[in-house]
Amino acid sequence: MEPAQEAEEPPGSPALPAQEPQGAHPAGAPPGDGPLPAAAGRGRGRRGAGPKGPSGRAARGRGRRAPGRRGGEEGGRAARRPRVTVDSSKAKTSLEALKISLRQLHWREYPFGRRLPCDIYWHGVSFHDNNIFSGQVNKFPGMTEMVRKVTLSRAVRTMQDLFPLEYNFYPRSWILPEELPLFVDEVRMMKDSDPSWKPTFIVKPDGGCQGDGIYLIKDPSDIRQTGSIQSRPAVVQEYICKPLLVDKLKFDIRLYVLLKSLEPLEIYIAKDGLSRFCTEPYQEPTLKNLHQVFMHLTNYSLNIHSGNFIHSDNVNTGSKRTFSSILCRLSSRGADVKKLWSDIISLVIKTIIALTPELKVYYQSDIPAGKPGPTCFQILGFDILLMKNLKPMLLEVNANPSMRIEHEQELSPGVFENVPSPVDEEVKVAVIRDTLRLMDPQNKKRKDIQCQALGHVSEANEDLLDTGPADGPEHETTRALEPELPSLCLKQVFPKYAKQFNYLRLVDRVAALFIRFLGVKGTTKLGPTGFRTFIRNCKLSNSNFSMACVDILYIDITRRRNGMGIDHKESGMCLQAFVEAFFCLAQKKYKSLPLHQQVTLLIDFCEYQLSVLDEKRRAVCHADGPHLTPAGHHLAPAAHPSLLGRSASASKLSDYRNHR
Repeated sequence: MEPAQEAEEPPGSPALPAQEPQGAHPAGAPPGDGPLPAAAGRGRGRRGAGPKGPSGRAARGRGRRAPGRRGGEEGGRAARRPRVTVDSSKAKTSLEALKISLRQLHWREYPFGRRLPCDIYWHGVSFHDNNIFSGQVNKFPGMTEMVRKVTLSRAVRTMQDLFPLEYNFYPRSWILPEELPLFVDEVRMMKDSDPSWKPTFIVKPDGGCQGDGIYLIKDPSDIRQTGSIQSRPAVVQEYICKPLLVDKLKFDIRLYVLLKSLEPLEIYIAKDGLSRFCTEPYQEPTLKNLHQVFMHLTNYSLNIHSGNFIHSDNVNTGSKRTFSSILCRLSSRGADVKKLWSDIISLVIKTIIALTPELKVYYQSDIPAGKPGPTCFQILGFDILLMKNLKPMLLEVNANPSMRIEHEQELSPGVFENVPSPVDEEVKVAVIRDTLRLMDPQNKKRKDIQCQALGHVSEANEDLLDTGPADGPEHETTRALEPELPSLCLKQVFPKYAKQFNYLRLVDRVAALFIRFLGVKGTTKLGPTGFRTFIRNCKLSNSNFSMACVDILYIDITRRRNGMGIDHKESGMCLQAFVEAFFCLAQKKYKSLPLHQQVTLLIDFCEYQLSVLDEKRRAVCHADGPHLTPAGHHLAPAAHPSLLGRSASASKLSDYRNHR
């Protein structure tokens, strides 16, 4: 069995054709060693079969038979190797797909939990489904809050302020209720400047899902003014009136994205996804058809109730199909599907970059450095709409995309039965299985064992091994250590393309400054003392910007942000408020420059001032002697600003200056 590798992609597979990093494959030659196999068979998967064996029992039987004299030691070592343990007690709707994946991997499932720690915990809803102090969990703290429609819109808007051209894949948005007057004014101005402009807008409740509460309007006056809009904020966006149609139907794409790590940032994209179709032929919005949800809304949970919905076992037909089938169809018509994939990859990476700063704040709050806690990963569902010119537009991001591989079928009035969905199973089982393979905690151990096994091969035999058959000792070791599986369906896109996108990560650096001055572990908001310390340590106050002005800036932005009803659980300045204040400071300090240059210069200035301060602190601590330096403080004084009192810091710096 070859080690897990990426397969050769079908037409239009994920690849950035331009500016390939060194060592990558050319644009016209996607990486890979073989064709992409389909997901394991539906019936066989439920019986625990491996993808290559006629039955699960037969496949496992071959794995238990001792390999011969050559490789017997490796086979025994593999038999003694403990199986990866997975707690699936909180898996909820993804349970069936998870069970199939675990059977294919020959991992051990604990469906009712386990007293001893497990290697991986699979949660269905959020990070806080269970108290976990070790292992890995498939949710990030704060992810559910970050991808809510209002929070996502704010994060993307911040990036649009910095890089408007790079973030033009997200429709123009207004947040209700606080931006309702702005929305009314801007629409009126645009209509006055262009009388022929007849827009359509779509209103989406902040916490809504599965199409709940979504409706279309032609004018701001059509917004439903109910008492709930204050308690349930919403986002209103420009409606995309000219989508790409297939069979005269509007559709969207559900792509699965694995956020494998926050620090360092690591992103994978599934090579296939789902295309969800409307069930009535599309027409551009008019006052007569605005309320026809089966024509305008692609949500599966809505269209499944249409009499025109088609359940199909064929990935190329029906109301839910694979994305690869759409790409093949576009490719046959001469469309540039490689450019389309490149645009989709850029959209995904840029969106994750917009989300990561605040995710890091949540992460350090729930899992503070130095305390026991799990590492995190998460599968996200990106909903993307293709415009008529094949430009992808981001609709929303789902923290808990549905991983169900069956659907309800009504046998008789009021009597339903769960029926397998081949299209869902083909895509979703592969995504879950290969996510687990990438997160396998024994990967490192397995590589170490392989290196040890190969290290015993003498240099004299290397040529023989290179030219000999592919069933040498190293291959037998690999077979013994890992069941036969298809090639990975997940492709790494970051840090693979990091050089092309790192310049966008300005807010990440601002978030690092914010986290540095939080002070108390476990908090997500900056108090007035922390903000003043930030200004003082970075030397941002002067005769034109006194500390009194600093206090006014803090109070003004914090009060306005808290008045938006973003988060009342904790008083203080949230990251978005800090970013707003930081932008304001950058515009004051560096005038007549584009915003992203102003922010870059101010970040560089702050980082330099703090590095000088850190050097002074280290020198003072070194001069005072190790007996005065608490463990760890001299290594990262920036992470513990509360440990050095203001008077103590002043006296030490004064002594340091006198010594110089």
